[in-house]
Amino acid sequence: MTTNQPLDNSQPAQTSKAGVLLVNLGTPDAPERQAIRQYLKQFLSDRRVVEAPRLLWWLILNLVILPFRPKGLVSKYQQIWLKGGSPIKVITEQQNHGLAQRLQAHFGDQVRVEHAMTYGNPSLASALDRFQAEGVERILVLPLYPQYSATTTAAVWDALTRASAKIRNIPEIRFIKRYHLHPLYLQALADSIRSHWKQQGRQGFLLFSYHGIPKEYALLGDPYPRECEETSQAVADLLGLQPDQWKMSYQSRMGRAEWLTPYTDETVTALGKQKLQGLDVICPGFAADCLETLEEIQEENKEYFEHAGGRDFQYIPALNASEGHIDLLENLALENLQGWLERR
Repeated sequence: MTTNQPLDNSQPAQTSKAGVLLVNLGTPDAPERQAIRQYLKQFLSDRRVVEAPRLLWWLILNLVILPFRPKGLVSKYQQIWLKGGSPIKVITEQQNHGLAQRLQAHFGDQVRVEHAMTYGNPSLASALDRFQAEGVERILVLPLYPQYSATTTAAVWDALTRASAKIRNIPEIRFIKRYHLHPLYLQALADSIRSHWKQQGRQGFLLFSYHGIPKEYALLGDPYPRECEETSQAVADLLGLQPDQWKMSYQSRMGRAEWLTPYTDETVTALGKQKLQGLDVICPGFAADCLETLEEIQEENKEYFEHAGGRDFQYIPALNASEGHIDLLENLALENLQGWLERR
């Protein structure tokens, strides 16, 4: 007589492959009206991004925003578009490549690195498909948002859950929620600022500009503004800045509701009216340069500052695929892959 023994599949074998998935916000596929419209529709339909009553927001989105907003963005995207696509696409690919090289030096073929976008392409579903085809049974998800917000990091979690719903044998998941005070992140920001000062000259004032969220979201418990403040203060301390030498603000507000203040456009205008001779602006919440940094900050806000009377506006690029940033991504991966893989 034989008995059927239950199979213990709770833990994959130690030799199983692991994957690291870098996730950023997204981008249109082309600097064209239809592609921008498609991207905006997906992005602005997410309830994590816009928490307005569904019927009211559907009317605003489909009757006001989507018919008109994409046309106005075509020229803006065209100005920043690169040979390989949008900046965020190209830079995320570079980050993927850099991290893959680092991790393969530690783990060889046991590890795979992929990247995806919450909105647009490459999608999270396509990344999961590639992992599955490569035999990856464990995935470390690294949203490229240093400061946690429900509008960004939680949106990645939601999209990941939706994509996983179609997989019968789901992978084991680890998820990095935030890294806004990680020593290597803070050091990379400080080093980036010092490098800019060395090359371009130090300006008289440093502004940390973060993407804004509606103030109501913070009142309901989103920790994002506190984490932005903690990052700014930590970097200012590393640079030895005095309180009167720096400030932080929030950009990219939309609609009539109050967003986190102070607003970046109003801040740079006020600094310009003070006839400030030299302003450096850095956007620590952006892991890769994109429309919100290259066009909104480097072009629009520079104009606000100079039109108000300021001089020598300098935008300090995002960490992008710099060595310091790849050092951080490598360290985050190694910290969170422990117990899954053995270094060779």
